[in-house]
Amino acid sequence: MNLNYAIFRSEPIYTINDLAQIGSHNKREKKAYQSNPDIKLELTKNNIELVPLTEKYVKVFYNLTKDYKKEHDERMKTEREDRKKSFKQMLDRSNNVIADELMFTATNEFFKDMTRDDIKEWADTCMEFVYNDLGYKKEQVLHATVHLDEKTPHVHCVVVPLIKKYDKRTNTERYTISKKQYIRDKIHLSELQDKYHKRLTDKGYDLERGIKGSDRKHIKIKEYKRINRELEQKINVRSDRLNKEFDELDKKMESSKSIPFDKKHVVVDKDTFDTMNKVIKESKKIKELEPKIKQVFNEVNNFANSYKSLEKENQNIKNEVKLLKNKNEELEKENRNLHTFIKYLLDRIKEFFRNILLNGNEPSKDLVTQEVKDYYDYGDFQQQDIIDIADGTTKEDELFDYAYVPDYHKITNKSDEFEINI
Repeated sequence: MNLNYAIFRSEPIYTINDLAQIGSHNKREKKAYQSNPDIKLELTKNNIELVPLTEKYVKVFYNLTKDYKKEHDERMKTEREDRKKSFKQMLDRSNNVIADELMFTATNEFFKDMTRDDIKEWADTCMEFVYNDLGYKKEQVLHATVHLDEKTPHVHCVVVPLIKKYDKRTNTERYTISKKQYIRDKIHLSELQDKYHKRLTDKGYDLERGIKGSDRKHIKIKEYKRINRELEQKINVRSDRLNKEFDELDKKMESSKSIPFDKKHVVVDKDTFDTMNKVIKESKKIKELEPKIKQVFNEVNNFANSYKSLEKENQNIKNEVKLLKNKNEELEKENRNLHTFIKYLLDRIKEFFRNILLNGNEPSKDLVTQEVKDYYDYGDFQQQDIIDIADGTTKEDELFDYAYVPDYHKITNKSDEFEINI
């Protein structure tokens, strides 16, 4: 049983600020890392640059996406003023990632007897997976490095999944950043982890596939139970065999004649000697299980501590969710009340505007007409509101034309006016 696991994770990066912070961490730009005592800055010089980067993450990101920015800026020229966004605002406020951080490592024991060159060779295999299995091009890789200044060696590979995609609305190809183009969902991620494991084992690395369906750093409880059952079964079987051989040896020793010996030698008959060998053999088999038992024990112990921490964290999250739900219900109630109040205000404003258009002087009518147009542009008034306000006033034609009121409304209004005059 081999407890060395191949590990591949994907961590989305959503904002420019997050990208900057990750860059600072990966490039070791801080003078001290008090929050992470595992980082030994005196060993940072040993880190391996797979895809080197001398500049800041954000600067290189903007360079990679300059055509995307140009396309965005051009589109903003025809956008309404209240809807215009800078390139950074668009990236930060969207639900899409701006980059993805791929992390590769293995169980600490896997790296135990490796040289720096050995680790570099393993890391190169990880990058082959990035290019050949995930499908990223070299120009999409922002930075890739191997950290050797922490407890367990690992690869950080930051990619920008910038692609050109067909847009049905405009019938053109447009730039976008889409992680789903490379990792569609959890099922696809599991398939990719299979490919990652196969690529490593094909290169001769003795690693197990990570536990399927688990996105945790530790093995799931069910998996530990399975491993423990296997170990327990092996120990029981071997203990039974050892006891059997001990019993057999006791019988042989009792039935055998006195064992002749001198100062240097003990003479034992062949049958008894063979039984002794069997006892020794079974003892060795049990002895071989000891490091594996110890390793599982340590892993389970670590997992238990982590699980307790996660359990506490989970309870805190549940409490926070409950508070947020209550707060959300309060906000929804406030929003409904606010919506009702706004509707009431708009109805009063409509009455006020109509009264001025019916009874005011020309300057006041001109001012109100412009106000009505502004309310319509901002979506506060709809077409029906324009009809209600302007119907039968001297500004009817101007406002009806502005709001594209159908002609039959105008004809109906003229007919009504004619009938009234008669």
